[in-house]
This record gives sequence, structure tokens and C-alpha cells, in this order.
Amino acid sequence: MDLIVRARRIITPEGERSGAVGIRDGVIVAVEPELDGPVFVDLADDEVLLPGLVDTHVHVNDPGRSEWEGFETATRAAAAGGVTTIVDMPLNSVPPTVDVPALDIKRATAFGHTYVDVGFWAGAVPGNRTELPALHAAGVFGFKCFLLDSGVAEFGHLSTGQLAAALATLRDLDALMIVHAEDPELIERAPAPHGRAYQDFLASRPKDAEHRAIATVLDLARRHDARVHVVHLSSADALPMIAAARRDGVAVTVETCPHYLTLTAEEVPDGATQFKCCPPIREAANQDLLWQGLRDGVIDCVVSDHSPCTPDLKRFDTGDFGQAWGGIAGLQLGLPAVWTAALKRGVPLTEVVGWMSTAPAQLVGLTGKGAIEPGRDADLAVFAPGEEFTVDAAKLFHRNAVSAYHGRTLTGVVRRTWLRGREVGGGANGGAPHGKLLER
Repeated sequence: MDLIVRARRIITPEGERSGAVGIRDGVIVAVEPELDGPVFVDLADDEVLLPGLVDTHVHVNDPGRSEWEGFETATRAAAAGGVTTIVDMPLNSVPPTVDVPALDIKRATAFGHTYVDVGFWAGAVPGNRTELPALHAAGVFGFKCFLLDSGVAEFGHLSTGQLAAALATLRDLDALMIVHAEDPELIERAPAPHGRAYQDFLASRPKDAEHRAIATVLDLARRHDARVHVVHLSSADALPMIAAARRDGVAVTVETCPHYLTLTAEEVPDGATQFKCCPPIREAANQDLLWQGLRDGVIDCVVSDHSPCTPDLKRFDTGDFGQAWGGIAGLQLGLPAVWTAALKRGVPLTEVVGWMSTAPAQLVGLTGKGAIEPGRDADLAVFAPGEEFTVDAAKLFHRNAVSAYHGRTLTGVVRRTWLRGREVGGGANGGAPHGKLLER
């Protein structure tokens, strides 16, 4: 074996155990109580060995908006947060990933610049239905669509009829459609976002807009026998509808995000546009129900929706929620943020790992990721679950020092990360990137 990692606490598919993990050629070959070999690492008593996290909702924005984020900065941040695989969203980059030539440009931009493994979603937009089979054949993990304005002009949103047509195509491919589900008519009728008051912004993105859009997605998935995934669920009121559809045989999965599980509307100061995202961070009572939805299995996974921008686009000069870009930059902090909240709720680390590693890997069919067991990639994170730290946005690896968690004290520190048995960030200058570009 090339490396043996020994730990008092290892999170495995069977639960937590002590033992040793043996690695050869980047793959886990043994998980045993004892292993002998020439190269070994012993974890400290306060450290836990986790499978590397899998984050299937990351906006890298490169090429085209690399000043917002880039592959090197995003993947360094991911590794520092214990994330060893990301799947990049098709929008906010220019060109958006809506045809094979754009996918080729994206891959060429990323090649040689990733500290973790990277896969790609493609987009389903008006006019590109005929491109979907070729993109699927090229190895994308599925297709992202919006049901309302995406926020960037080059990535249009689908009408109900266009979504139905796209789902029919994807059903024949057995491909996954992931949906930003907010209803444009209800958003249009809501008060326009304006000014510094967070409550006014919250009123501009009502829960009913999520509910109506999710109902549409579930209805179309049922009619077309298609696989669908609801991204960044913020409203817990939709959970009964989703659970009922699943009982009826609809192939639907759901994600939520760390910011919905850890931040609340009541604590957002006026003018604090670093908290703006769409759909929005909602009230504490709603957050409690999201946690219950996770523990009940209605919500499948927790992923970042890392959606950064340059500081000027957050309009800190005015604090106007109507003018500011909506997105939370949280790729590096997802695990400690969720773990901090989980501790307060008595949720064990094994469940958190399931939501943030195993389930996202299953969502996109990455059978080599998401667990510490023989045959999987040796993607590992060393986590100190009892160590506290205060977030300093300037010290994060994200390209821009903007964070909704700045100044917060979180519990849980990622001390080391291995990607296929090689430590990320080791050596001079942080080590060379050795992430791979993944295909479905």
C-alpha cells in the first residue's frame, strides 16, 4: 500500500469506527482494525477521518466572469473545506454551457487548474433542446434550468411548455433535470425588492412562488416519467408536497444549502447584502422544518450553491437589496457551518456526512466517491469537530473576500485533505493542482 491512515474515529457506511484505511494507486483497498505498511499517518485524538465531501452545486463562473471566481480559487477553497469533488453549474460563465463547443471551452479553461475533481452540468435553455443529446453523450451530469429570470442575460429560462418538451427529451436519455423552482408570475406580482430592509427583500420572493413552481415540476415529471431534482429548497412548506409525490412514484430528489440551515431572516441586519440569495434565507421556524425534512429523508442532500461575485456587485455602498447580486459564497465553510448547527440540534456527524458526501455522490452517479470503503477513491478529509474558529473572509480561498459568515464563530476545522491518496495543499506554494475533470 502507498499510504495507511490510522484514526480513532472513521466515518464509514456502517457508521463510526476506529481502524486503518489502506490506499494503493489512489484507491481505498482496505478498511481494517489494523494495517501495516511503510508509509502511515496517525490522526490526533481530536480528529475524525471523513470521506471527501461532494458539492454538486457550485458556480465557478470561469471563463467569462473569472473575476467573480475561477477554477484555482474555487477548488482551493473546496479542498480547504474538505470538499474533494465539485460539479460546476452551466451559468455565470461566458459562454454558458449550453452546447458541446461551450463545454469544450469550459473544460479547456479548467484543465490543469483544479485542486479537486470537477464535473459539469449543462444548461437547458430556450432553443437548445436539440443540443441536449450531444451534451449528454459528452458526459455532463445532467441539465440545469430556470423557471424565471436567471439573473444573467445569456442564460434564458424555460416556460412550462419548454420544460415539458425538455423533460420528454431527457426521459429518453435517462438524464436528470435540475430546476431552480420559483414561479415568475408570483414573483412579478410580489413587491419589487428595494432598499436596505431585509424584510422587504424577503417579501419579494414569497414562499408561494417556490410552491407553485415545485408543483409544476412534479406534475410534469409525473406526466413525462422524467427524473427531476429541486435545487436550493428554502421553503419547508413544500416538503409535504414533495413527500407525497415521491410516495406516488415521481422520481424527485431535493437539496438544501448550508445558509438555509444556519442563517435566519431574523438575524440579517439592514443593508447586509452579503446575505442576499434567491430563493432567500427565511425565518427560524422554517429552518427548523428544513432540518426535520433532512432527518426524515424528504430532503436528500446539502450542497453549497456557491454563487460569488465581486464586492461591488453586492452594493455595499448603498446596502440596497434590490440592486445587489444574489448569491452566497460558502464553498469553503459548508461543513463547519452545518456541523455547528447540527451540534446544537443533537445531529450526529454520520448524518451530516451522509447529506454532504454520500447523497450528492449518489445523485450524480459518482460510485467512486462519497464513502470510505474498499474500491472508492481515496478522497479523505481530516476534521477536528470540537475546534472553534472565527471566520475572516479575507483569509478564505474564495477569490473575493465576501462572506455571510464573516465574524461568526463556527465549530469544526478541516485540517488536511487527500484527493485520491495525495494530500491537497501539501508542499511549497500550496502544492500543484492534481484534480481530474470528470464525466458522467
